Amino acid sequence: MKLNVEGAKQSSFNLADSTFGIPYNEPLIHQVVTSYLSTARSGTKAQKTRSEVSGGGAKPWNQKGTGRARAGTIRSPIFTGGGQIFAAKPRSFAKKVNRKMYRNAMKSVLSELIRQDRLTVFQDFNLLEPKTKLLKNKLDSLGLSNVLIVVEALDKNLLLASRNLINVNVLETNSIDIVSLIGHEKVVITLPAIKLLEEKLS
Repeated sequence: MKLNVEGAKQSSFNLADSTFGIPYNEPLIHQVVTSYLSTARSGTKAQKTRSEVSGGGAKPWNQKGTGRARAGTIRSPIFTGGGQIFAAKPRSFAKKVNRKMYRNAMKSVLSELIRQDRLTVFQDFNLLEPKTKLLKNKLDSLGLSNVLIVVEALDKNLLLASRNLINVNVLETNSIDIVSLIGHEKVVITLPAIKLLEEKLS
């Protein structure tokens, strides 16, 4: 497969069809995305059972003679301030995805981005200064507004310039994820970054 390179003497370069030319596997991608979002959940919700709430050391009233139902503690769930029945406890929502499955899902997403003409390769995407205006003007000239920029190594100027722009994110190749790829209209990736990505996924 051949891809054009913007802003370079080398107008095109070859990519392996086994990595960037595979069919779109929607069930696999759905499974990986679900796993990614589930793992991101904190799972720190917690409630107290009747044994964990304070108070209730003494029997609230006599067993007989009051006309009321018998009660042994005010920590019972039927009383205000009592414990919670089936109390929620901290838990992990993580869902395991095999490395091979994740790699194939990444290949499928990247292949579909290329087919939909949503992935553009640049020789480099550097900025001379960490100024948001410079990056915005550069993106506007390319007709990009909702874009993920993938670079081989994080450029501090590029990172600082992108922080105040809505729907513009910058990631290193090692930090790339499926949710970020499918969550943007366009993906801009540098030539060294896509070569490194091909090497990692092959």
